[in-house]
Amino acid sequence: MKKFLEGTLCGFLNGFFGSGGGVLAVPILEKEGCETNEAHATSVALIFALSVVTALFYGFSGNLDFAGAWKYIPYGVAGALCGAFFLKKIKSIWLKRIFGGIITAAAVRMLLV
Repeated sequence: MKKFLEGTLCGFLNGFFGSGGGVLAVPILEKEGCETNEAHATSVALIFALSVVTALFYGFSGNLDFAGAWKYIPYGVAGALCGAFFLKKIKSIWLKRIFGGIITAAAVRMLLV
């Protein structure tokens, strides 16, 4: 039942905000015993599946600007490759600090803007 609730919440966050499931998935995976780097990598696979479902739903409901998305996809793929490369090389403590800093900055921005 716990995995059901955690998975449902990750999916809800991803569908509702257009992202965000990984923010919850990483600490859940770490609590389950994954190393920090492994939790980040595993959450990407989870978010990929959730994002495909969410994009299909948005697409069928007419809320997806696919032409607009294509302008960013090549650069996003390049960034994803770089991020995956560096994930293997960074120590867990720095990964946690960077992740926490980005989440904090995003939260402050959302509260102020």
